[in-house]
Amino acid sequence: MPPPPRPPASISGNNNRIGLTLIAIVLCIYSFGLIETVWHLPSPNHRRRSWLRKLDNSGSSRQLSVGGSINLSKSGISDAGATDDGHEDEESSGDDEQDDENADPIPRAQWPISIRDEDGNLEEVIHPGHKAKGHPDVMMMVPRFWVDDPVSVHQMKLMTRELAMKIGSCIHPDEHGNHARGDGCPVEERTVFVAIASYRDWQCRDTVTSIFQRAKYPERVRVGVVDQIVEGEDGRCDTPFIPCKEDPEQELCKYKSQLDIFQVDAPLSIGPVFARHLGHRMYRGEYYYMQSDAHVTFTRGWDVDIISQQEATKNELAVLSTYLTDIDGSLDRNGDSLRDTRPIMCNTDYEDGQNNRYLRHGSQPEAQPTIHGSPELQPYWAAGYSFSRGHFVVNVPYDFYQPMIFQGEEMSIGIRGFTIGYDIYAPERSVCFHHYAEGANKKKRNKVKHFWENSNQYAGSGAKAMFRLLGIVHMNPEIDPAKWDHTEEEKYGLGGVRTPELFYETFGIDVVNKVTEQHLCQFVESGRMHKEFTKFIRPDGMGIDYSKITYRFKDPYP
Repeated sequence: MPPPPRPPASISGNNNRIGLTLIAIVLCIYSFGLIETVWHLPSPNHRRRSWLRKLDNSGSSRQLSVGGSINLSKSGISDAGATDDGHEDEESSGDDEQDDENADPIPRAQWPISIRDEDGNLEEVIHPGHKAKGHPDVMMMVPRFWVDDPVSVHQMKLMTRELAMKIGSCIHPDEHGNHARGDGCPVEERTVFVAIASYRDWQCRDTVTSIFQRAKYPERVRVGVVDQIVEGEDGRCDTPFIPCKEDPEQELCKYKSQLDIFQVDAPLSIGPVFARHLGHRMYRGEYYYMQSDAHVTFTRGWDVDIISQQEATKNELAVLSTYLTDIDGSLDRNGDSLRDTRPIMCNTDYEDGQNNRYLRHGSQPEAQPTIHGSPELQPYWAAGYSFSRGHFVVNVPYDFYQPMIFQGEEMSIGIRGFTIGYDIYAPERSVCFHHYAEGANKKKRNKVKHFWENSNQYAGSGAKAMFRLLGIVHMNPEIDPAKWDHTEEEKYGLGGVRTPELFYETFGIDVVNKVTEQHLCQFVESGRMHKEFTKFIRPDGMGIDYSKITYRFKDPYP
């Protein structure tokens, strides 16, 4: 049988061209998909890959425009890859082939800035409370850290002043467009990030209003609130009492671009450690960091006052922290303080709880300062109020793996900070006052719910977390380390400047027998600690050199 006739050459050529065209289309689709996949891979320190940025023409087609504060846990946002003028990050320009591990761990400073404007900067995590209960399928989308790896910054040794000066934005850039101007930034232009953890608190919006209303330079302040509420029952922290259309002069309206809200469904709340961990994730390189409760009223010109106190220490690693005085009788009508006293942190002792013995700070003495012209050195850190340089957040992030922890939080942060080189001071003057559930505020404040209403849901997770907390700071040497979770211990752990044991020996804490030397406040309140220790502040201002301190506190009245 003769073979079939061949098609004409013109038909064969057409078929070849059609086949090649189809192959080219498939390859184009595949390449586009590959680029999109790589695009969404997380990049270190949130810097967008420069070659992808060029393909995307600075990301203009992907930018999500959202006005005001939003519920970030339920909204898509994207990542900050360019400066305000659209140019690439300085670290990313130049050699696009540079290895990530050789890149500067500190992102380029920007101002103004908001996590609402970031492109793809959310991270999916397993909810730590549910994970502790064996339910790893409960996921959350949370902001990424400004610097994900604190060890890449402090490097387990004393941070250099040069490195410290790279952290902290200035409102106006220098002649090279750099917002990180170090101590060359005018004091009034140094930015402040305020982190607030709020649990179903009706006074949260009043606190935010007070922050902006009473600041002398509100344009340099950015507030980040972790707002844990029940939608429909609780008011949102960014919602003004009167609609902005009717009264646009309200602080929540005027400064809404400087207010970031991360809303969390209240049943997912597992205590202040996790909430403040999320608050640390909202930090974006501001010069100063302030932590406050959600029911606080500030003094007039608080920002100028607390910054002047911070700078008066002449210690780059100073952290000003205290238990706040009650609001009752503390402020006049103009917002000026009526107090000439201030609390100082020096009183702590062991208590039982969550299958452990741990240190809990008690009531702190309040009196007129002994040291004048500077905050006074103290041993302990308080969670209700803290003010420092921004690198404190970078180097001492709240531990992600401590659900249902309330007591113990302060010793954890304080001791970890001590090992990284930070020194704690009592402010000389109070710049804000607390609304306790006492006196005239008792009835209203007692109506505010607490995260403990979720205790049954996360029963047992707090005890596990306490073993980890105490293990990290070497406070439970009798416990086999194999019995507690070591996940990301380096990230949420100790530094290499000092040891926890040095802290315990210096201030009379016996972690074996679980007892403390009493009457430490006499040594602290009198100013003796301040006078004897601060003379060893390093010449470059990078903290106190404890290698030169031989003092060990003993109870004067055993």
